Amino acid sequence: MASTGPILFPQSGYSAAIFDCDGTLVHSMPAHFDAWCEALAQYGAANVLAEDVFYAMGGRPTKDIVIDLNAEYGLKLDPARVALAKREAFLRRLERVELIEEVAEFARSLRGKMPMAIASGGSRYVVEKTLQIVGASDWFDEVVTADDVAIGKPAPDIYLETAKRLGVAPERCLALEDAPAGIDSARAAGMLVVEIPCPMR
Repeated sequence: MASTGPILFPQSGYSAAIFDCDGTLVHSMPAHFDAWCEALAQYGAANVLAEDVFYAMGGRPTKDIVIDLNAEYGLKLDPARVALAKREAFLRRLERVELIEEVAEFARSLRGKMPMAIASGGSRYVVEKTLQIVGASDWFDEVVTADDVAIGKPAPDIYLETAKRLGVAPERCLALEDAPAGIDSARAAGMLVVEIPCPMR
């Protein structure tokens, strides 16, 4: 995988670190995009999700994206069915996922020094499988996913819930994010945010 380039991680000013998963801790977005294409084609909606639109929507729950696609293209896709098909298509590509090493090294440097968590717009099952495949399951005190909140990113709910579970005030949390929805979510929660550049391929 090509380097994402130098990332400036603040060394102070926070008491907990919260990592998005896909595109931030792990290089998985190309596999997710291919899974989306397979799932949508399965339901007769091939080519409705352009790659640049997919990246712009990164971090949002799958069902929310399907609802948006229905509105945009006049489709009648069942969000739950497409979400399930997309999940299964991604799991078949799980071996392609790898750590974004620069972010992973930062996470390793914080282990045992402060609380750490994952806050992902993905489903719990997929996020946990992803962390397992890259060997990061035991790095985090909490894993919070779209399954744990009523409103997904870009609403601040997932970051507020994660801070609550860690027992750290949101304004004392550092959030690491790659996608616009996630960045907006963390900022709305009042957190210090490091934006992670994610290579598209």
